[in-house]
Amino acid sequence: MSKAFTKEDDTGDAPVRPRLVSPLPPGARNYLTPGGARRLREELARLAEVERPAFLAQGAGAREELARVEQRIAYLEQSLRSAEVTAPPPPPHEVVRFGARVTVRDPAGAATTYQIVGVDEADADRHEVSWLSPIGRALLNARLGQKVPFRFPGGAALLEVVRIEYA
Repeated sequence: MSKAFTKEDDTGDAPVRPRLVSPLPPGARNYLTPGGARRLREELARLAEVERPAFLAQGAGAREELARVEQRIAYLEQSLRSAEVTAPPPPPHEVVRFGARVTVRDPAGAATTYQIVGVDEADADRHEVSWLSPIGRALLNARLGQKVPFRFPGGAALLEVVRIEYA
């Protein structure tokens, strides 16, 4: 039979996956909040102790899932090795620093709370934004009561910092 009619993965080898690359720019520090570091360690333990063994037990049928888990494990190990876990600053909390939960009010009066976190712990659904993200950079070093200019996709706005707190 011609090679043209065989499946690409007939060799039995797992697909080659590109190595996960850190979203940190070169030279940037890998800051994590204590809670974010804990969640990443918990994820690593779950992957290494539960998911990896489960996919290994499934054998060849789970090659792709196993490769995905192995890749994520390697990424988490590298991230946690290079992490600088940053404790909250002492009170008073009048300036936005890494780890802060910042409540801002937009011109329409709507309030939104963001937490400034590390790139590997950012979660938009939980309003946890990276310190390197546009909103994170806009809010860092802002003072309580200050109005911070920010450009949303729908246009520019002044966000008033109305609360700063730390976990």
